[in-house]
Amino acid sequence: MAAAHDPLPDLLIAIPVVILACKAGAQFVRRLGQPPVVGEITVGILLGPSLLGWLWPDAQNWLFPTSVMPFIGALGNLGLLAFMFLVGLELDLGALRGHSKTAIMVSQASIALPLALGTLLALGMYGSFAPAGVDKLPFVLFIAVSMSITAFPVLARILTDRGLYRTKIGALAMACAAVDDVTAWCLLAAVVAVTKSSSPMDALTTALYAVAFTLFMYYAVRPLLARWIRRAHSESLVLVVLFSGLCLSALATDKIGVHALFGAFLFGVATPRGSRVVEVTGARLRAFTVPVLLPLFFVITGLKTDISLLAGDPVQWLWTAAILVVAVLGKWGGSTSAARASGQKWSDAMSIGALMNCRGLTELVVLNIGLGLGVIGQNLFTMLVLMALITTAVTSPALSLIRRRAGEPETVDQTDAPDHGEQRDLDGKAALQSV
Repeated sequence: MAAAHDPLPDLLIAIPVVILACKAGAQFVRRLGQPPVVGEITVGILLGPSLLGWLWPDAQNWLFPTSVMPFIGALGNLGLLAFMFLVGLELDLGALRGHSKTAIMVSQASIALPLALGTLLALGMYGSFAPAGVDKLPFVLFIAVSMSITAFPVLARILTDRGLYRTKIGALAMACAAVDDVTAWCLLAAVVAVTKSSSPMDALTTALYAVAFTLFMYYAVRPLLARWIRRAHSESLVLVVLFSGLCLSALATDKIGVHALFGAFLFGVATPRGSRVVEVTGARLRAFTVPVLLPLFFVITGLKTDISLLAGDPVQWLWTAAILVVAVLGKWGGSTSAARASGQKWSDAMSIGALMNCRGLTELVVLNIGLGLGVIGQNLFTMLVLMALITTAVTSPALSLIRRRAGEPETVDQTDAPDHGEQRDLDGKAALQSV
């Protein structure tokens, strides 16, 4: 009997190629004033069937043979779980202080309008783009939620790079994004529950389990972790416990039926802040996850994205344009209108709208969930990935244009050094540099 093929040599080629290519793409777009995630998403797409597989299919098959794909996928998803933990850990609801009314108004408007417009769009697309056997309700709900996503880490990165993080507009944008992030993930969990459930009662049961687990994490796990961390002195032990905790939390929500990523995010939210050992542990986890594991997720996404599927069909390009218009009108328009109604001047309201329209990696996570559940097909997945890339890429130029026309500096030179607590928080947001 022939020996089984050892995938390790192939994996040892594919992983460094992906990591180095994504790093090069990130560095290139940063020189153009773009967040690094734009370059990494683009590289992931270029390594897939949209370019490499189209121009040189033998090279793509050599670089990504079938034997290594499960391992690349597993490592990429593990990196994604760690990243979602970090997003939860960095989520600072304390930013709401002094901005709670405006933040809640803007964040809810920036979700409600995209949900409404996305529902209308999905109803029109259902007959042409819903995979066979997919009911209308989960398809419509998923498209609606995918229109309402904001990339909290990318927004933080843009504000930090421009020195706007500690300004009024920066604090308000972060507060809006924080509320938006929590709401969007709760909506996505509900959509996953509906999609996986065979009846309304099953969906309700899943939702109740998810609520119970959330309460358990906040009122039981959080205080226990806080007491243990106060006595913990070994950074390595804290790293092991937190990584194990995020994995087990992810497993719990996966078994509940809402998705493993939701559990990792919840564990990050439940992890106590303000401790040096937690900050060091988060930095260590981030230092490996963001530059090494996340690029594997980008390339897996790129391999599922095939622009050639749209190339010969002008109708699909028109639908892609419609998706983009709905995404921008819903998110940017809803955020700007609500910010203006809450008393912000036009330039600040438009700036908040531009930042809230940024989707980045968070949108890719949502889209991969939808594709994995079978709610959307590869054609629609490709359209939505292009929407995510474009809306992320226009954020920085749009913000520059708005501030320039308002006679305000595009960047702020913060000569006054922040105190240590503020600097640690700033460094934590900036360290999500890949996204």
